[in-house]
Amino acid sequence: YFGISDSVDLSNATWRNGHYVPSELTKLYLSNTRRVGEIIEACEKYLIDLASVRALCFCVTKEHAKFMYEHFSEAGLKSDYLVSGGSANDRDHIRQKLQSKEINFLFVVDIFNEGVDIPEIDTVLFLRPTESLTVFMQQLGRGLRLSDEKECLTVLDFVGNSRDEYDYEGKFRALIGKTNSSVKAEIENEFPYLPLGCSIVIEKKAKEIILNNIRKATSLNKTQLLNKIRNFKYQTNLPLTLKNFSELYGLSLEAIYKRGSWKRLCQLAGKIEDFDVLNEKEWVRTVSKKWLTSHSLSYFNFIVALAKNQFKIPDKISEVEMLMLVMLHYDFWQDSGGFGSLTESIEAIGINSTLTKEIVEVLEILIDKIDYLEYDIQLDYPQPLKVHSRYTRDQILAAFGENRLERKSSSREGVLNIPDKNTELLFVTLEKTEEKFSPTTMYEDYAISENLFHWQTQNSATPERGRGLSYITHQKDHKTILLFVREKNKDSSGKTMSYVFLGKVFFQSFYGSKPMSITWKLERDIPAFLWKEIAKMAVG
Repeated sequence: YFGISDSVDLSNATWRNGHYVPSELTKLYLSNTRRVGEIIEACEKYLIDLASVRALCFCVTKEHAKFMYEHFSEAGLKSDYLVSGGSANDRDHIRQKLQSKEINFLFVVDIFNEGVDIPEIDTVLFLRPTESLTVFMQQLGRGLRLSDEKECLTVLDFVGNSRDEYDYEGKFRALIGKTNSSVKAEIENEFPYLPLGCSIVIEKKAKEIILNNIRKATSLNKTQLLNKIRNFKYQTNLPLTLKNFSELYGLSLEAIYKRGSWKRLCQLAGKIEDFDVLNEKEWVRTVSKKWLTSHSLSYFNFIVALAKNQFKIPDKISEVEMLMLVMLHYDFWQDSGGFGSLTESIEAIGINSTLTKEIVEVLEILIDKIDYLEYDIQLDYPQPLKVHSRYTRDQILAAFGENRLERKSSSREGVLNIPDKNTELLFVTLEKTEEKFSPTTMYEDYAISENLFHWQTQNSATPERGRGLSYITHQKDHKTILLFVREKNKDSSGKTMSYVFLGKVFFQSFYGSKPMSITWKLERDIPAFLWKEIAKMAVG
């Protein structure tokens, strides 16, 4: 993938309904023959042989596609263009011409977004900004079909000054996938964790444009955010909801909640009436520090059901649900006490009806983003956590009865023994830094494979007695060992990372003493999303 500097400035082009106005882009491109020359120069620079490529070139309109075809043909490059409206025979004929290399460049608008397959396409040119991530991935996918006649796909993407609304961050996130680093950091460090055989190269000027766009998008001040809310109705016919707003502008919930609650921002923008501030500070803190860093379908669904009932606790409630109520108490209020009962605590969350509706909005967005399966775990006692979901430490402690309404656990160490449950919890941070860990706690913890994990005990553990011996004999003693793992202490935005619950582990072997190095076998393989990050960290 090559990000190439584009001389056409789109920063003042009209933006409507989440898109540039196509007719305006067409006018800008058709009046700039210099740009065509720059595109041809880029093709000569980055493509090995212009007479052997099969390139699909995406344009903004039919007029733009025809214009590009004419200028490429004048330059001696074998080209054609194809737009909707032609016959199926015409499409098949042009497709055959590209397959046989009778032409090398085919200029299209959107007819090849999906449903038309030419596996031999080895080059994609993005000659216009693609506002929709879905369309961008569809267009990119035209070139990602496997074929014996190509070794790789080459993408030339022309990057010019854009409007602030254009989402470069989302585009590059779609390209590189999920990482622990921000897109900004990935670009600045020249994409250190790409899979083998893949490369992304961005020209200096294009990189400056992209990074500037990302900085603006992620550092919106409150005034800019309020202006976006006020102008929302001019951008789309969709109703003003948190989901529609965040998607239209490509804003993360984190960027929004950095400036306050969604309903308060709407009120300050003049979109809704003023409302009570009760619980507002606690609510913003809960979203930012708890729910944006943890992910659990079962837990979030439980809270949504409660919120829709104004946080009135049902008459019949299971032990597992009772523990989830304690988790929610700590999410919202952070500390023990403050209420005469758990019922009082939970019902107090729902006292502000405006924010209660917002709770549902936020959690439904977060639920939609969950893209993995969570699994039940068989234990000798009730607890609400699901394997492969991600939880804060306070949520975990509440789930195992260590955090209670009347008393908060003082546990801060990487291991927690729970005698009444004959269970031990292991908390592991894979990437340790001297800033957060002392030399005596820089244990060597890492995944050996998807189902084997290397873990070091505390420095006092020996295999002959005490805690060290208990790990070796835990199965004979019917003791349960549960593993919780996070990638780093802090995520890319500086927030404390939550732990992925990896479930039961079983002793396999050990070596050494003070500390002991133990190999655990996982009951269930490490999930793909975490294994991918672990592999990247190993490469790093």
